[in-house]
Amino acid sequence: MSECNVLLVYPRFNAGSFWNYGATCEMVGAKYPAPPLGLITVAAMLPENWNVRLIDRNTGALTNDDLAWADMVMTGGMLPQQADCLAVIRRAQEKDIPVAVGGPDATSSPEVYEAADFLVLGEAEGILDTFVEAWKEGVRNGRFTAEKFKADVTSSPIPRFDLLEFEDYVQIGVQYSRGCPFTCEFCDIIELYGRVPRTKTNDQILAELDRLYELGYRGHVDFVDDNLIGNKRAVKGFLPELAAWQKERNYPFEMSTEASLNLADDEALLKMMQDAGYFSVFIGIESPDPDVLVATRKKQNTRRDIAKSVHKIYEAGIFVLAGFIVGFDEESDKVADEISALIEEAAIPVAMTGLLYALPNTQLTRRLAKEGRLHADFGTDDPDTEHGDQCTAGLNFTTVRPREQILEDFKKIIDRVYGPEAYFGRVQKVASMLDMSGANGSIFGAGFFHDIKLFGRLMYAMTFKETTYRWPFWKTLLKTAFTNFNAVKPVMMMLALYVHLGPFSRFVVAQIDKQIADIEKGRWQQPTLVAAE
Repeated sequence: MSECNVLLVYPRFNAGSFWNYGATCEMVGAKYPAPPLGLITVAAMLPENWNVRLIDRNTGALTNDDLAWADMVMTGGMLPQQADCLAVIRRAQEKDIPVAVGGPDATSSPEVYEAADFLVLGEAEGILDTFVEAWKEGVRNGRFTAEKFKADVTSSPIPRFDLLEFEDYVQIGVQYSRGCPFTCEFCDIIELYGRVPRTKTNDQILAELDRLYELGYRGHVDFVDDNLIGNKRAVKGFLPELAAWQKERNYPFEMSTEASLNLADDEALLKMMQDAGYFSVFIGIESPDPDVLVATRKKQNTRRDIAKSVHKIYEAGIFVLAGFIVGFDEESDKVADEISALIEEAAIPVAMTGLLYALPNTQLTRRLAKEGRLHADFGTDDPDTEHGDQCTAGLNFTTVRPREQILEDFKKIIDRVYGPEAYFGRVQKVASMLDMSGANGSIFGAGFFHDIKLFGRLMYAMTFKETTYRWPFWKTLLKTAFTNFNAVKPVMMMLALYVHLGPFSRFVVAQIDKQIADIEKGRWQQPTLVAAE
């Protein structure tokens, strides 16, 4: 068999997720925030004479005609996609189509996916060729596992961006590096990709951007690295070339990424990011309590004023989205006040606050199991629930503080920071602090007409559809226009996100209220625990 019809299927994320931004996507004419970068990268690694078709179940349907066409289905994703991934496996196998599963969740929890014909575990660059050769030789089941942390990312091809419908997505992702030098106890990145960040070459990542540009894409490009600055020397060698590439093409892309808080310590690096066109960065802050940060091995956030660090990033014209976690063993009963106060002081509008969740294959999970505190069903969420992530489905272990008290504190934070007055107030504070005098403050770039279309949709929706937010929306927008005009674009983005975050916060509070009521009425029983080692 020289040719093969490969159906790449990206499973649906659970509906109740902080990250799906459903209402915001609908408002700007998109179907989902981001496409499946992993699958379109795998598509580029397959033999040239193989035929490839992509189905993203977050934006479209998997039809019987698709399955009838396929010789093989390749699927996989993250933990919040697990239920749908298993459903895809069952549906394909009912039609006798072999299924290969890979991705981070299968790599972390291969036992969950034993029903698949093939398990392709680890980084694709390290194992996919072996899998393809086995398929060509007639092998129709088996497990293929890449050596950990050894994949050569400089061999990774340009993803098959041509398989995407750009209009379906708010942003398109690219990846520059893998791995993170830190050792946060609750994080699975170092388990999947290691502590020594591996980077693509400058020419390699610029070629990916060239391909996007050639295909006509303009707008938001997200560098999906888990910590863009994990290898500072490499990224400092890359960013000036990225800035030159952007300038030469009149800034077709605005960039976002994820980084550690020590980004604020390096003014030269911040200036490089500003010149390259970065407008936002996600930072895991987790807690303002130094005892919590030390215990969970997040020491890089200690010995600093967190709010001032965030403000330093604002001075580079880059706004901060941040992550916070409730449920650590060392936290006090003042956690709700402390986190809420920090979010306000730092002026962080989008503060992803969740309950601590012991992910499969982390230091945290291993410690909790050893202590006899880990729930035996910790990795198997009920697929029929709306639980999408740790906002509603955390605390999968026996907590130190009373579970009910942790849930009450978590609810207080969500109530406080996502009330309309609080949220829009923080956006106004950010607008006053953003220094948009750099390259990322340019309004009339190559993506201008793309931006105008999105902003027109947003203004119409906020004026005539989302009337609850009409006054604070226009108040914030007009104030920004008169005081810091170049900040209008990032402010519009933050305002658009509230169309999702406002209702989502109320959904979370309602779910947490139910959990609290179950505890109070004796309906919640602690699950069976993993036997202590």
